[in-house]
Amino acid sequence: MSLPPLGSLDTLSASPVDPLALLQSGVTFEQPTTAAVNLVVFAVLSVLTAGGLTVAYRWYFKSLIPEGIAILAGVAVVALYINTASLGVVVGQGSVDLFRPGVVFFNVVALGVSTVAAPVGRRIGDTIASQLFSLVGLGEIDAEVSTMVRSVGRVTSVRLPSEIEDMESYDPVTEETKAELASKTLVFPRRLTVEELRSRLVSRLKEDYGVGYVDVDLTAEGGVDYLAVGSRAAGVGATIAPGTVAVAIRADPPNNATSGDQVQVWSTAEPTERLTSGEIRGVAGDVVTLAVDEADAGLLSPTERYRLLTMPAEPQADREFATLLRSVDETMGTVTVEANSMLVGETADTVAAAVLAIRPSGEKLTALPESARQFESGDTIYVLARPDVLRQLEGWATTPAPVSDDEADAEPTEQAEPDSGAPVDLDDSE
Repeated sequence: MSLPPLGSLDTLSASPVDPLALLQSGVTFEQPTTAAVNLVVFAVLSVLTAGGLTVAYRWYFKSLIPEGIAILAGVAVVALYINTASLGVVVGQGSVDLFRPGVVFFNVVALGVSTVAAPVGRRIGDTIASQLFSLVGLGEIDAEVSTMVRSVGRVTSVRLPSEIEDMESYDPVTEETKAELASKTLVFPRRLTVEELRSRLVSRLKEDYGVGYVDVDLTAEGGVDYLAVGSRAAGVGATIAPGTVAVAIRADPPNNATSGDQVQVWSTAEPTERLTSGEIRGVAGDVVTLAVDEADAGLLSPTERYRLLTMPAEPQADREFATLLRSVDETMGTVTVEANSMLVGETADTVAAAVLAIRPSGEKLTALPESARQFESGDTIYVLARPDVLRQLEGWATTPAPVSDDEADAEPTEQAEPDSGAPVDLDDSE
């Protein structure tokens, strides 16, 4: 029996489907198996890319990567692979038909599959990063606590409630963020006090989920009784005082002018004239955003060009206070004391808040009252406190004070006393 020629052996050996050929470009849906394998590989590649980038972003920036960036990365990797495979075919075969309708349709579907798969990888990567970094101490836990967790090998799991409330007087957090937090279990080091656990939980929610404010109540066992979140006010509007507006004008800003500088606005036409004064809130090229009195806003035109004169720096306690207040957990709030409530008779020393002012009912406001000044019915108290402390004060201001034993004993006796003066047996159980 004669052996087949060498070329025949090569032909026989190449007849089975080459696994690498399944992943090259030029695939169409006329080959269902090949198309299915390619789509699965592209989806996995997009998930891995988006997940890996999410983990790296969480580690470096301590926040969740924007969904658009994760999708762009997943699609870019798949597109790069398709282009690379096409280039390999061109080099090996000399030509490749990438513009056949079937090939174009498959490539569009492949990019669509990678677009859908990328958010899945983002969510998986964020879950892995949040749990992993909390245990190894990368940004979420201090080094000494991380060492304790690794040595003891035990952690505390905190499960968030299924319903996340919105904080009053704060901008709401997006529904997507609240849905992501609902019923989520977070891992923390063991042997933490309730206050330490609360502080770490608040920091975790702010850093990992972009939450601006957190109002949470924890039980003695570390469970979450109540959770409300809010977002920080952003932009210029949150710092504009009443009676003031922000306008953008074209001007040549003074050298090194920055936000907070006081300037005078002068016209450039002859004769020059000072139009108004304001405060710089932003500079972008030759466009300057100024905070000016609302009555002077009509003097400025968006088409004219102006000259700015920088004024000497003056301390602005209100701006400094507003800036500091936006960066801390405490917030301003008012509490009205109702009659016979638990706050009646209390003083600023007995509440866990800074009492800034008190306005008695129908009277003028008293700023920075004495610490021994007792709260009275009808008082409006201006306090600086954490949201949970402020919510607690609001509850005390509306909750009736408990009745003492002497008052409780005297009240039924007085009510039971008949008008006739006849003796009454209060104990008629027999």
